[in-house]
Amino acid sequence: MTSRCVWITGASSGIGLALAERMMRDGWIVAGSARSAGALADLAAKHEARFFAYPLDVTDADAAAFAVTRIREERGGLDMAVFAAGTHKPVEVEDFRIETFRDLIDINLMGVVNCLAAVTPGFIEGRRGHVAVVSSVAGYGGLPTASAYGATKAALINMTEALKPDFDRNGVKLQLVCPGFVRTPLTDRNPFPMPFLMEPEDAAEAFYRGLRSDRFEITFPRIFAIILRCLNALPYSLYFRLVKRGTGK
Repeated sequence: MTSRCVWITGASSGIGLALAERMMRDGWIVAGSARSAGALADLAAKHEARFFAYPLDVTDADAAAFAVTRIREERGGLDMAVFAAGTHKPVEVEDFRIETFRDLIDINLMGVVNCLAAVTPGFIEGRRGHVAVVSSVAGYGGLPTASAYGATKAALINMTEALKPDFDRNGVKLQLVCPGFVRTPLTDRNPFPMPFLMEPEDAAEAFYRGLRSDRFEITFPRIFAIILRCLNALPYSLYFRLVKRGTGK
């Protein structure tokens, strides 16, 4: 049987890397993309004939389209795409910069749009395929220092929800992934306590289990996602009081 191929952006570190390693253990071929060509080359050498490097800056739409063309030609097709590339920069109002928002929108939001535009036509034409968009529980509601990051993740949630009926109509599976806190180089920068912090391997297991399910939204840890969902259903007066108690902001 021909091995299934998944394209994972953000595959050189964090959740993307952990998911790539988990899926390779289950027999998947991984086409991994990230800006760090050296890290991808190391992974390709470590996982020979399982991991294939496709260095990519997701903010470059033409490069994303070219990467998908190469993957399909060189790997004999593409079965799934997981868009996990992203970054985070905290924002304090005392240091409010347009550039911070522009950078995060270009990477976190438009990076996914660029990759979606590259991969979707082929999936629709074949009336098959699977796309997973990685957002965050930070997209559920406004949290201190996350005005730029949270805005991009909220946009991804809205976009993916809006696209779901169209993907269903065309025979393509679409899922939304909203992780909580996972220990990665990005979360290592956080100066505050992170409730329900998960190790990357545990997060990857939950992620992969969700990909094999029929659920539209994949969340982990689920209890944290439920708490935040409930928090955002509260009146603003109570919401801001509880956020301040929980974050000190």
